[in-house]
Amino acid sequence: QFIQGQRAEQDRILPPILNISNMCFRSVYDDQPNAHKRFMEKLDARIRNHDREIEKMCNFHHQGFVDAITELLKVRADAEKLMVSRSQDYCGFLHQEVIRCRIQQRNMATTVEKLQLCIPGKPRKVKVSEGSFCRFAYYAALKTMEQLENIYIPRVSQYRFCQIMAETLPKLREEIKEISMSDLKDFLESIRKHSDKIGETAMRQVRDAVQKQASLGCAKPLYSLNGRTTLQHNGLVGEDAADEEEAQDLVDFSPVYRCLHIYTVLGDRETFENYYRKQRKKQARLVLQPQSNMHETVEGYRKYFNQIVGFFVVEDHILHATQGLVTRAFTDELWNMALSKIIAVLRTHSSYCNDPDLVLELKNLIVIFADTLQGYGFSVNRLFDLLFEIRDQYNETLLKKWALVFREIFEEDNYSPIPVETEEEYKSVISRFPFHDAEIEKQPFPKKLPMSQSVPQIYIQVKEFIYASLKFSESLHRSSTEIDDMLRKSTNLLLTRTLSGCLQNLIKKPHIGLTELVQIIINTTHLEQACKYLEDFITNITNVSPETVHTTRLYGLSTFKDARHAAEGEIYTKLNQKIDEFIQLADYEWNIGESDGRASGYLMDLINFLRSTFQVFTHLPGKVAQTACMSACKHLATSLMQMLLDTELKQISMGAIQQFNLDVIQCELFASSEPVPGFQGDTLQLAFIDLRQLLDLFMVWDWSTYLADYGQPTSKYLRVNPSTALALLEKMKDTSKKNNIFSQFRKNDRDKQKLIETVVKQLRSLVNGMSQHS
Repeated sequence: QFIQGQRAEQDRILPPILNISNMCFRSVYDDQPNAHKRFMEKLDARIRNHDREIEKMCNFHHQGFVDAITELLKVRADAEKLMVSRSQDYCGFLHQEVIRCRIQQRNMATTVEKLQLCIPGKPRKVKVSEGSFCRFAYYAALKTMEQLENIYIPRVSQYRFCQIMAETLPKLREEIKEISMSDLKDFLESIRKHSDKIGETAMRQVRDAVQKQASLGCAKPLYSLNGRTTLQHNGLVGEDAADEEEAQDLVDFSPVYRCLHIYTVLGDRETFENYYRKQRKKQARLVLQPQSNMHETVEGYRKYFNQIVGFFVVEDHILHATQGLVTRAFTDELWNMALSKIIAVLRTHSSYCNDPDLVLELKNLIVIFADTLQGYGFSVNRLFDLLFEIRDQYNETLLKKWALVFREIFEEDNYSPIPVETEEEYKSVISRFPFHDAEIEKQPFPKKLPMSQSVPQIYIQVKEFIYASLKFSESLHRSSTEIDDMLRKSTNLLLTRTLSGCLQNLIKKPHIGLTELVQIIINTTHLEQACKYLEDFITNITNVSPETVHTTRLYGLSTFKDARHAAEGEIYTKLNQKIDEFIQLADYEWNIGESDGRASGYLMDLINFLRSTFQVFTHLPGKVAQTACMSACKHLATSLMQMLLDTELKQISMGAIQQFNLDVIQCELFASSEPVPGFQGDTLQLAFIDLRQLLDLFMVWDWSTYLADYGQPTSKYLRVNPSTALALLEKMKDTSKKNNIFSQFRKNDRDKQKLIETVVKQLRSLVNGMSQHS
């Protein structure tokens, strides 16, 4: 303490001294040269003074110094004891610390060793966690989990973090399954949307291939020997790289492969297969549902086919790109189900179609559709069977269309022979219709061909119909014989049903007169002759000889014969109707006293009409004209007889009988003038024989001869029926009561009246006898 006090005092005193000294030293050196010496002397004196003071001070403090030294020695001894005690405590502490450090060191070594085992597993845990959020690292994540589960976790299974990891792995697997399944659902939705485009691409490639082969005249099959085209990894056929690339952009099959692999690795492949097949069946049912208005346009059918083709193209690719996800049995089952639905849909919707062009386009679509799916190994025989049903419907629509064509032709026809002014016109006609007549060819121009303008038009339209029918037979993979048979059958339907029906309707139309009917008969004759040329036309198309055993013959002959017979019958009917019209104009004075000696005006007009009409019949076949003439005369005779025997006519005078006889004489003169050539002798006159004998009987009043010779083959009045004679005689008898027609008989010869009554009784007796015998 003393030393410390001295040091403190020195520290207090020295600074000012040093400061003063510095100033003095500076002044000493700055003054005179002897000043330094004087300064040193004074300084020495000053030092000696200070030494004496120090000595005094030391003497004064010596005892304190001794006490301080003694105390210091004691402190040192205590300090040594304290140091020994503290050293012992610290050594114990250090020993404990060393033990603890060595334990830590050992634990660290153990930890390092265990961590060495965990080092391969920990990064995999990290990869798994990261992989669960990356859709393209499923396989790597699953592989890592498998390594963790089978290799690394068993090594450190005693640790809690490993147990946590082991418990997390199943959750991660489920997470991966859910994500992959979500991707699969997205894929299924994507292909449902893009099936239309996929199918369109596939069908376009097949269509282009067919057209290319057709243009090259190549008979090479479209498909390989196994019935299936080369399948690219995107499941499409063809050589069109642009189309293929476009389809690849539409469909990415990796979600299917990935999901299948994940479920396979996780041992749940069967669940995935069942789910996939179930979903695809549902999608197939949706694809097979058509739009309600699909039949209205070809685009509706095209979209329907594109979707179906796209669906099965995808399934075919899945079949060949995966092992067992779908099987051939599954796809065949799916296709058979779809095929039944497709056929039912097409059968229903095609029945609504009345446009042959649309039906033809539908047929072409079905052929491309069938060829496309056949290229993928699907059976399409039932589709071609359906095409034969649609072919019948197509023919029906053609028949309806051509019925309208024929009706229009008939309506526009003038039913008069075709006039040809020049050779060019003649050649133009015969180039459209096979007509050859040596006599007409020799005639100078201008001249007329016997048929009307409808004949070449009908012939051309029949050929057009054959072409239209042939279009449907193309691409049906049928032999020439089958095509020939189909063409002949459809042509027969056109002739026997459509054309025949149009002719029958035409003949029955009220505006068709006798002249038109005559021309129709002539037309059908020439069309009948042209049937052999239609046979040759079909033969040239199909290259099938008409002598082939199974070749169907055209029924045109019977068609035109039937039409001609109908026209002939209509001629007879119209002639009779015309005769009836003239008969209705008859205005006899049945009570006239005496005839004026001239035939009735209506009858002369009727005969003139018949004469001019039969002149038109010169172009008809002879039997037709003769039959028409005979029918007209018979009908005229029957009408005149009915006029006499009309029940409403109550009385007839002898003058009326005489007038009526004059009219019948004109009819007989007309019949004997041979209005139609070909009758032998008086054949035509025999039509009036009943009237002639009846009128002769009354004009001559030869009742005795009639009654005496009745029933004899040689009787002069063989054709006079007793009932007819009785009815007419009753009318003449009734006149005596009302108009005194028989008054002259009563005045001049009463016996004659008695004779009439006797004749009436005898005629009644004959009539009664005939009734009893009957």
